[in-house]
Amino acid sequence: MQKFPRMSASVAFRAMVHIPLPRILRRACPTATRGYGSSAILHRRAGIARRITCDGTLPQGNVGKDFSQSASDMQFLGSQREASSMWLNVSKRGNLSSRHIWILPPAQMGRRSSKIATKKGAQDKKKAKLYGKMGKQIVKVVKAGGPNPAANAALAQLIQQAKDTDVPKDIIDRNIKKATDKDQQDFVELTYEVYGYGGVGLVLEVLTDNHNRAASTIRDVVKKNGAKMADSGSVLFNFKSAGVIYVKADKVEADDLLLAAMDAGAEDVVEPSSDDEDDEEDDEKYFKVLTPVDQFATVRAGLQEAGVPFDADSSGLELIPVAEIEADDEAMDLNKILIEKLLDLDDVDAVYSNQK
Repeated sequence: MQKFPRMSASVAFRAMVHIPLPRILRRACPTATRGYGSSAILHRRAGIARRITCDGTLPQGNVGKDFSQSASDMQFLGSQREASSMWLNVSKRGNLSSRHIWILPPAQMGRRSSKIATKKGAQDKKKAKLYGKMGKQIVKVVKAGGPNPAANAALAQLIQQAKDTDVPKDIIDRNIKKATDKDQQDFVELTYEVYGYGGVGLVLEVLTDNHNRAASTIRDVVKKNGAKMADSGSVLFNFKSAGVIYVKADKVEADDLLLAAMDAGAEDVVEPSSDDEDDEEDDEKYFKVLTPVDQFATVRAGLQEAGVPFDADSSGLELIPVAEIEADDEAMDLNKILIEKLLDLDDVDAVYSNQK
């Protein structure tokens, strides 16, 4: 273990208040806590130290029954912040005792690791939704034209699309076989409309083999999240169909993408929304290249020829709002939760919003 110089400093904390530890204290030696995690330096012992100093003195004041659940607002008051060794003086039932603490690697997952795990979870959900949607579409076209791609042009095109988006072969084969089962119902395309929060409208694209189940589960989610089902056409008129090609913001320069998109015949390029997210989230932001429906394949081919690294999994035909609604922060958060809950339903393939 690497040795560090000792330091002269004071440490202060408040009892029962939880805020993030200062960076240099996030790695406090677990042995100093008798097995407790590195973010809980003092945990449920027989006293509360209001202020602890390395020179062996304690402040005046009452000693409570429990230590704080975490060393919440500890701060180095000395000047040698890079030092990684100190004496910690603790009052236990009124008796002063000392313990030496070395700084060691963290005992729990850090913020960056947590973000990576969150992103991976989101990517896994995105893939599962893509595979489910592709599987349902395969069943639908096989039911309509048969399981032989040579005799079913729609199936051949769909299989190629599945391969282009890295859908596993076993999923393709399984759904072709599923479609030949006489007990398998046909999949039908449905549209549902919902009034969200702050005047925002939602349009749901559904592909289901059970209309009653789809309607019931959607209405249940909408009701539980405080939204309202809308009459047919009352929200949909605010949207139009368009081709949308997604390009990761960190993979291309805005000016280069704009030139390539215009040369390929795109209508517009929408830049990623600006927000207060950390820079670490920037790799999850996308440009959206908008195309006329009948020009989607042509523009996509043009971008591919120009070397633009677009996201094949996400790109396709979508509904985009004719005019956007600006909602307050609370409404935006509630709409986000509602949309996530709706997308968790197997029958729902996409949710479109006119929220700005």
